[in-house]
Amino acid sequence: MVKLNKIYTRTGDSGTTGLTTGERRLKSDLRVAAFGTVDETNACIGMARIHTAAEHPGIDAMLARVQNDLFDLGADLSTPETGTRPGHDPLRIVAAQVERLERDIDTLNADLAPLRSFVLPGGSPAAAVLHLARTVARRAERLMVELSRTPGETVGSEAISYMNRVSDFLFVAARAANGNGAGDVLWVPGENR
Repeated sequence: MVKLNKIYTRTGDSGTTGLTTGERRLKSDLRVAAFGTVDETNACIGMARIHTAAEHPGIDAMLARVQNDLFDLGADLSTPETGTRPGHDPLRIVAAQVERLERDIDTLNADLAPLRSFVLPGGSPAAAVLHLARTVARRAERLMVELSRTPGETVGSEAISYMNRVSDFLFVAARAANGNGAGDVLWVPGENR
């Protein structure tokens, strides 16, 4: 388990942060940006849960699982493959986490009204924040893919798949929070020309 007794250490004052391997990286490093954006996604989900806790308990339970998994993903990303075996088993995203999220997507999607246009972010407060979380999740995914294509860096394929599913899940969760799609705000192409 993680043990945090002191919140400030001053070790980041030089513009670096520590990975779980003990390596120091610049705070502007692509790996740090990737797990920082995963954390940002998690914070947006926390804001959405202010609305889902009472209004949508089933969605809220799913969001709670995603939040925990996003911390797993942050641990995964902050433990890069070095070619040497660490003194512990690194926490990695696994296929079962991706599959569970797919089941949650299918459960929510089964009750949604069919789409006839793209959905604009909005509707209920819960849906609006879930759409915000979705866009941040997509940014995290883009950073993870960019990191995985960087020479000398690795990102597990399950980690990328998981982040891709998170944004899909947040989209269907937003629609479910909008009265199963009845309250969706739809794009009308060229409406304001």
